[in-house]
Amino acid sequence: ELLRSLVGSEMCIRDRYRTINVIISVLIPLFIGGCKEDPERHLKLGKWYAQKGLVEEAILEFKEVTRLFPEKVQSLSREEYQVLSKAHYNLSLMYTKKGWWDYALQEAETCFELQPIKDHYDLVSLIKQRSKLEDSESQ
Repeated sequence: ELLRSLVGSEMCIRDRYRTINVIISVLIPLFIGGCKEDPERHLKLGKWYAQKGLVEEAILEFKEVTRLFPEKVQSLSREEYQVLSKAHYNLSLMYTKKGWWDYALQEAETCFELQPIKDHYDLVSLIKQRSKLEDSESQ
């Protein structure tokens, strides 16, 4: 009787370990997959910070979007190009609010390279004009 109860409890313990192993083997991939960073989420958060006037926080979020994409952008989808371009565009705007014209120009030019559209060209032109004004005023 005692032997049966010990064998039964040992089997029960093995079943519990198997169940726990199955649960862990299912949850770990879900957890790892769920932890991937979402550039669009950072872009939206950056825009929200920008609307609230939280420039430094917005800069951090937009920089995070650019960090999450590979340096070789040829492999990006059209939607990913747009997200990355918007991040550079918004970074440029935030840098102008800080008066960091060189950084703003660099981001605007990157934005234009990713998506050569009129709005991006206009931004590059405006920053160049403003940068020249800043330089002439400081001399």
